[in-house]
Parts: sequence; C-alpha cells; structure tokens
Amino acid sequence: MSVPDSPAIPDRLYFKIGDVARICQLETYVLRFWETQFPQLKPNKSGTGQRLYRRRDVELALRIKHLVHTEGYTLAGARQALEQEKSLTRRRTNVQVAPQSDLQPDPQSRLPLVADDASPSDSGQTPEAVASVITQARAELREIASLLAAPDPQPSRRRARLATMPPPSGTLFPL
Repeated sequence: MSVPDSPAIPDRLYFKIGDVARICQLETYVLRFWETQFPQLKPNKSGTGQRLYRRRDVELALRIKHLVHTEGYTLAGARQALEQEKSLTRRRTNVQVAPQSDLQPDPQSRLPLVADDASPSDSGQTPEAVASVITQARAELREIASLLAAPDPQPSRRRARLATMPPPSGTLFPL
C-alpha cells in the first residue's frame, strides 16, 4: 500500500495527530474527518484521549491523500478503491493444503492439516478438494460458534412464594 513519492515516515511505534498531519501535509481536522469516513482509519486513543496512530494508519492516511488529492477520487470513491484493494490482497493470500508429513494431526479435528507454504499442486489436491476442505472447516466453525453462542442452561431456582405469617397472638410484639 505504498504511495509514490511518499514522505519518509519515522521509525516509531506511535504518532500523535500533529505528527501525522505534518507527515501528510494536512490539517488535523482533515484527519479527524477522515476517521469518520474511512472505517479502516481507527487510531488508538491514550488514557487522556489523544489519538495515537500506528505506522499502518499513517500509510493509510497517505494512501487516502494520494487517492483524493492526486488521483481526484471522491471520498466515497476512495473508500471503494481501498475496499477493492483489501479484497484483492485477501484473494492473493489463500490458505493452501499441506502434505500430511509436515504436521502432526489434531485428534479433535476431522479435517486435513493446513499450512501456508504448500500449494495444492504440491500435495496432489485439486481445487475442488481444497474447496471441500474449506467448506468442512466452515461448517465445523459454525458448529463451534453456535455452541459458544448458546446460553448455558440455568438450573431452575424455586422461590418461596410468600413468607408465612404466624397466627395472631393477641399481643403487639409476639415472641
């Protein structure tokens, strides 16, 4: 997500909004407005409420500035372009099936083992087989999610209906 001719971003963990405004050559109110328009731009806040941007937030602000100011996108168009970029990067980082010899099986799972470094052609898996494994994994995850979402059955507690009153004794303060 690098921007051509982007300014150097210092090697720091957090940046205050003034620092980001200087790096991006924008006003701070523009950054605050962009936070409302772009859900991806969510800086952390300190205990005192100061915005603390991470490096990826600064890079995102520079990317937004490039789309809006240089390429002429509207804010809605820039938001859509960022979503498309995000979906493209998701498609490129597919999880693929690994050979069985690389990993130890999980006794709880009924699914084949998965690793990031093997391709389906290396393990002899067809795209249909990989799709079926993913479908099985999704079904298993949905089952787990439904078990976690179900409320625990509460044992029924019997309540006393009303306190029983002793029969009147004829005195104001019975013993």
